[in-house]
Amino acid sequence: MKYGSPFNRGWCDAYYHRPRDPHLWEGDTFRSARIEEKDMTQQQIEEYDLGYETNIDRKDWGEED
Repeated sequence: MKYGSPFNRGWCDAYYHRPRDPHLWEGDTFRSARIEEKDMTQQQIEEYDLGYETNIDRKDWGEED
């Protein structure tokens, strides 16, 4: 899983309990740009969704239900 890839961003959004927001990051650590859903290919959006939907691990914020 490459950092910034659509799958990685979907996985991270799910992990941190963020709402679905397809995006990816292109470039290196110091010169990266966020690519929004409107500029993504259908395949990239599907990769994001796969990462978002298959991550069953969620961050424990230490809150009680």
